[in-house]
Amino acid sequence: MRYPVDTLVFVPDDVDLSRSPLAGHFDAPTYVLGAFNPGLTRLPNGNLLMMVRVAEALCHPIRDAHVHAIRWNDEGGAPAYVLDAWPLEHADTADPRKFMLTGGGWKVMALTSLSWLLPVEMSPDGLRKVAIHYDKAIAPTHSFQCYGIEDARISRVGDRYLMTTCSVSPERHSTTLYSSDNGLDWRFEGIVLDHQNKDMLIFEGLIDGQYWAQTRPLGDLYFAYPPGSEWRAGPSINLATSPDALHWKPHVRPSIRPHASTVATARIGGGTPPVLTDAGWLTLWHGVEPNGIVGIYRTYWSIMDRDDPTKILRTDHAPLIEASPQLTQPIEHQVYIRDVVFTTGIADGGDHYIVVSGEGDLACRLTHIPKTLFSE
Repeated sequence: MRYPVDTLVFVPDDVDLSRSPLAGHFDAPTYVLGAFNPGLTRLPNGNLLMMVRVAEALCHPIRDAHVHAIRWNDEGGAPAYVLDAWPLEHADTADPRKFMLTGGGWKVMALTSLSWLLPVEMSPDGLRKVAIHYDKAIAPTHSFQCYGIEDARISRVGDRYLMTTCSVSPERHSTTLYSSDNGLDWRFEGIVLDHQNKDMLIFEGLIDGQYWAQTRPLGDLYFAYPPGSEWRAGPSINLATSPDALHWKPHVRPSIRPHASTVATARIGGGTPPVLTDAGWLTLWHGVEPNGIVGIYRTYWSIMDRDDPTKILRTDHAPLIEASPQLTQPIEHQVYIRDVVFTTGIADGGDHYIVVSGEGDLACRLTHIPKTLFSE
């Protein structure tokens, strides 16, 4: 679906890699595989802030019969970015975003890029770049982030900005939290989920004095629902509560689950932090239809009860946003996957919501969506 305002606002060529945290650390050229999946919030000055995931990749990852990965390393001296070489005969490189290492008895993956977060200040409507804050970029600083920091999601709760990120390493695939008083200067608060969870979204407001969040634990094993159930086994969007946004307890009741009646949402996960509307908590989430290596990603929406978010009041099974080849046509030479839109941020725009997404794991897409759509 396309709306009157639906455009790319930040693309790989907008990133100056001479100012990257990786610059000068190793003797191999890199490029921006993607500048995408931005967290979004409104700054005190009225401008919008996109926290863009920059996936920086090696221009020539395969050489000398090895495939190479970038890793942050702080062992034995000053922290630095280094290159690891893996024998090509033991690597499956079919997916341009990663390679699988074979022969270990279980799934082991390495990435073709290392991600860091770049704050990009935009005009109030989100359509014009105001400043790119390289001096405030967020890059790995701990061993549990040695393969990068991914997919920021920003929530404003009162006067406090909270940003969840996914930190990637061999140690763990954890969710980490940053906080800020102004939306630009971020403090690392620590690991808040110590298991693989790609989509932790903190509600933009308290419920009975408690913080709430959506989570999406991952695994390779799911138990079957009974025959004839309306639900499909697989990843689901769960809920958790916290007294301080640091210590989280999973809620006992389920939340948004994949429906058995469609394969378009066979795998689901959170998209934007839930925002409170007159109808309840609005959440945008993604559904994945199995197809090829990556799948087809689309954006959907649901309304949760304002006092009890475990109650799903409405869900629209028609896609809200779909991938748009028309938008990426000007940068077609950089496209490496298709049929993917991954919505990650939302802000109030008056009579509409300003929604940002990662388009094709490549660029930042901005869409104005009328509020009336969710109140009908």
